[in-house]
Amino acid sequence: MFGGNMQKMMKQVQKMQTDMAKMQEELAERTVEATAGGGAIKVVANGKNEVLSIEIAPEAVDPDDVEMLQDLVLAAVNESLRKSQEMVAQEMSKITGGVKIPGLF
Repeated sequence: MFGGNMQKMMKQVQKMQTDMAKMQEELAERTVEATAGGGAIKVVANGKNEVLSIEIAPEAVDPDDVEMLQDLVLAAVNESLRKSQEMVAQEMSKITGGVKIPGLF
């Protein structure tokens, strides 16, 4: 009764899985950058939500105010991860047609 439609749907699902796997590989190579403190802290993350680098400008280092430096690093790391997640969601929605698949992204 549903044979033809079911087979077509299964092919579409398989194509989507293949496309998503390929996209995940590509996103692992793409990066996003976030800064804090007017650029004093720069963090680069990839599409796998991995922090790749942290740059701290010398003028951001004040031995009398380590807490501020910690806050700036934390803010830049969190922003870079948020941007990474946003990039992944945006790219994956192109494959899924905007349908959010729980646990995927």
